[in-house]
Amino acid sequence: MFKFLSQFLARFFKLDKTMSLKNLLPAIAFFGGFLWDALTIGRQINPSDLWFLATYLLAAALILYWMGHKSYAHASMSEMAQLKDSLRPEWQKNAPVFILQFLFGSLFSCLFILYFKSANHFLALFWSLGLGFLLVANEYIDHHYNRFTLTWALFGLCAILVFNFLLPFVLGSVYAIWFYLSTFAGALLTHYLRKKTPGCPGRAWPVWAIAGTLTVAYLMDFIPPVPLVKRDIQIGLELKKQNGDIQLMQEYAPWYKPWRLLSNDLHVPAGQPVYCVSAVFAPQGISTTLYHRWEHYDEKSGWQTTSRMGFALSGGRNGGFRGYTYKQNIQSGEWRVKVETENERTLTVYHFNLYTEPASDTHLEAKTIN
Repeated sequence: MFKFLSQFLARFFKLDKTMSLKNLLPAIAFFGGFLWDALTIGRQINPSDLWFLATYLLAAALILYWMGHKSYAHASMSEMAQLKDSLRPEWQKNAPVFILQFLFGSLFSCLFILYFKSANHFLALFWSLGLGFLLVANEYIDHHYNRFTLTWALFGLCAILVFNFLLPFVLGSVYAIWFYLSTFAGALLTHYLRKKTPGCPGRAWPVWAIAGTLTVAYLMDFIPPVPLVKRDIQIGLELKKQNGDIQLMQEYAPWYKPWRLLSNDLHVPAGQPVYCVSAVFAPQGISTTLYHRWEHYDEKSGWQTTSRMGFALSGGRNGGFRGYTYKQNIQSGEWRVKVETENERTLTVYHFNLYTEPASDTHLEAKTIN
């Protein structure tokens, strides 16, 4: 079967004859695992997703401890016993590394998907792509997993990111203090586990360096405010509430822009308010305050905040908790609205151009945000 599949792939993709299926297995494993996680992890962050993460992390901790124990026991053997141990079948010797690679791959895959859901602005997207790079790299560095400094660093990173999700979820809060405490807890767990592993293999300092780097990245707004997930954000006119839904009059794109449904231009009659409606998912039990930061672009001074208005959020609604703010007597120009947490961590950004003069081809329709 493997031979047939290898020949089929070689013909279909016109691969070199010397390339075997073994060379393709990392790619197959990567896309297969990622597809599985993408299908099993829903649009919102569920308790089951976090249980999966915790289970993977616990299993990785046990495998790492067992690998350290075996390495220490092997070093304590006589030369004859070491020779006998080296004659074991290859699959027995490679099984722990294979399992650890699978667990790290599963963790990075789940974390990439979860963070990608929460990454809705440029800096956060850059961070998510970094996790995607680690997900791909994991398929090719398994032969380095016997270097315990590397494996502790990967485990520590996974532990920190898992705790970043778990602590706010359990406590029902997205305050910044929980990010710092969960980052410290992930690094401390890794340090403690290494100390308790026979022989204390490898070094733990890279884990603390990772924790420090993530703290700086959070302060610079690279890391999205998990476990919040942006559902929708829209700008428009004449907001109405009807049967539990919110309707907003929005400007549709002109006919010569068929690649867009809604226009990022908004023509506002004099004195009429402009509304921003956002829907944000938060897990059950989380209550916080979100803010809409309205910013206008000035050619000399750059982006200038004109107002920052907040509204309460309660978690648990699958479609996301909806909130809105509005501005009156708004001036023409380039605008953006940032949805952010109380500690000014950005969740998403909406850019639009506003004009106070009417346009002959403006087409407004009511859009329901439910």
